[in-house]
Amino acid sequence: METGWGELASVAVGFWLQRPGLVQHPLTMRKKNWDIFCTVVDNFGDIGVCWRLARQLAAEHGLQLRLWVDDLTSFRRLCPEIDPGLATQTQRGVEVRRWASPFPDAAAAEVVIEAFACELPEAYLAAMASRAEGGARPVWINLDYLSAEAWVADSHGLPSPHPRLPLTKHFFFPGFAAGTGGLLREAGLLQRRDAWRNAADKVGTETWAKILPRLGLPPPQPGELSISLFSYRNPALPELLEAWIAAPEPIHCLVPEGPALAQAGAFLGLPGIRAGASVSRGSLILDALPFLAQDDYDRLLWSCDLNFVRGEDSFVRAQWAARPMVWQIYPQEDAAHQNKLDAFLDRYCADLAPPAAAACRKYWQGWNGGGNMAEAWPAFWRQRPALAAHAGRWAEQLAATEDLAGQLVNFVETLI
Repeated sequence: METGWGELASVAVGFWLQRPGLVQHPLTMRKKNWDIFCTVVDNFGDIGVCWRLARQLAAEHGLQLRLWVDDLTSFRRLCPEIDPGLATQTQRGVEVRRWASPFPDAAAAEVVIEAFACELPEAYLAAMASRAEGGARPVWINLDYLSAEAWVADSHGLPSPHPRLPLTKHFFFPGFAAGTGGLLREAGLLQRRDAWRNAADKVGTETWAKILPRLGLPPPQPGELSISLFSYRNPALPELLEAWIAAPEPIHCLVPEGPALAQAGAFLGLPGIRAGASVSRGSLILDALPFLAQDDYDRLLWSCDLNFVRGEDSFVRAQWAARPMVWQIYPQEDAAHQNKLDAFLDRYCADLAPPAAAACRKYWQGWNGGGNMAEAWPAFWRQRPALAAHAGRWAEQLAATEDLAGQLVNFVETLI
C-alpha cells in the first residue's frame, strides 16, 4: 500500500519529537509566547501566584514568558534576585518587565493573562486588537481568584466579548472541584516536601538552619510546638498570644516581617521589632524572621506543626504542606469574604469527625473575627492528631487532580 504525504509528514514529525534531548511540549507547540500582567494589590498575594505560575509555565511547558509587574520592589521580597531598577530582566527563565506608565511599545503575545481582573494598558489592548485584525487573534484569559464556592464551576471558562474591539476574554477560575481550574502545583513538589521532612527527621533541629540563614536564632527544640504565623493585622492576635503564653506546653512561634510581626511586637512590649529578634513570655517563644523568598517559605510550612496563613498564595502552599493550618481570608466590604470562608470550610471539614470539624470551624471563624481565640485554642489543639491526619489526606486528594498550569495550557489549546 502506498504511503500518502500526510502519513509521511506524520512519521517525520514523530521521528523528530523522539530525538534524544529534545524537550517535548506537544500542547504548546502553537502558542509559545505568553504575557502575564500583575498588579501588586496587597503587597504579596497577587504577585506570589503570578510568579509561581510564570516559573512553572516556562520550566515545565517550554513557554516564552513575559511577566509585567507594577511593583518590582515588593516583588523582590519574594525573589531576591529581582533588581527594581531594571525595566527588563530575566529571572528563572522568565522575562520580567516593569509595568509603568506610559506603557512601553510592545507587541502583543499569543496568549495574554490578565491576573485577578487587573486592567490591561490601553496601548497593549490596541496591540492585541491589531494582532487580531491581522488574523492572529490572541487568546485572552482573566485568571481569577481562588474560591470553593459552587458558582465557580459554572463560571469557569465563560467568554466575555470586548464591547468595541475584536477580542474575547475568557474567565479561568482556580478551584477545588471538578470543572474548575485546579491549584498551582509544580512537578515534584510533594516529593521535595517529603524529602525535606525525611532529612529533618534524620538531622533534627539542625535542618532549621537551612531555613533561617544568618539569623542566629535558636531552632525549635524537641517538645516545643512550632508554629508559623503569617497574617494581616488581626484584632484576634492579642487573644491568641495570651493563650500561647498561658499554654501548658512550650510554643515556638516564627513570624515573618509584616503586619503580624509589628502587631505582635507591640503587644509584647517590643514596638519596632525587626528580623533576628527573639522574645519569651511564659510558654511562648516568638522569633522574628525576615520576609522569606518563596522556596524558603515553603520549607518553613513543611517544617512547622501548625501554619497560620493568609490570602491565596500561602493558603494553597499550606495545603500542600499537609500540616494543620488556620486561614485568614482577605477581608472584603460587606463581609463578602465570609461566603468564601464558609464554602471552603464546608469542603475541607466534610471528612473530619464531628468533634474535629466543630473545633476547626470554630477556630477558623474566630481567627476571622467571630470569637475568642484564647477560649477556642485548647479545644482546637486537642484535635491535633485528627487535624494532622486529615491534612495529609487532603493534600493527597488535591494532588489527584491536574494542576492549574497544566489545565491552563490545555484550556488555551481548546480556544485556538
